[in-house]
Amino acid sequence: MPKTVPTAPGLEPGEYPFSKVVEANGFVFVAGQVGDVPGGHGAVPGGIEAETRAMLDNVGRLLEAVGLGYADVVRCTIYLRDFADFAAMNAVYRAYFPSEPPARATVGVTALAADYSIEIEVTAAR
Repeated sequence: MPKTVPTAPGLEPGEYPFSKVVEANGFVFVAGQVGDVPGGHGAVPGGIEAETRAMLDNVGRLLEAVGLGYADVVRCTIYLRDFADFAAMNAVYRAYFPSEPPARATVGVTALAADYSIEIEVTAAR
């Protein structure tokens, strides 16, 4: 099955040269999401917990736009600017994936776009 870039409300192209969601071979790949408010610029205020919630809410909106949900996520990679935030991030993350969580890697990085503290990329399966 060739790759497709779904079109639906919430999946409109952004200002950067990548698709928010791509589907191929029964998998749905969600581009890196950060802790912002749709249409806003910069991280939401409130620290790593608020930023993690906003980031995962953004993932949820994109999954919902293609008829999926958090339970369909099979793999995540989290990029975390400060590993001192790991426990706080993990507590919020656990609320979104309370049972049978996806496979995950968490990677420490020195910087993220626009000074965000966290970013996630997600793969889901149909």
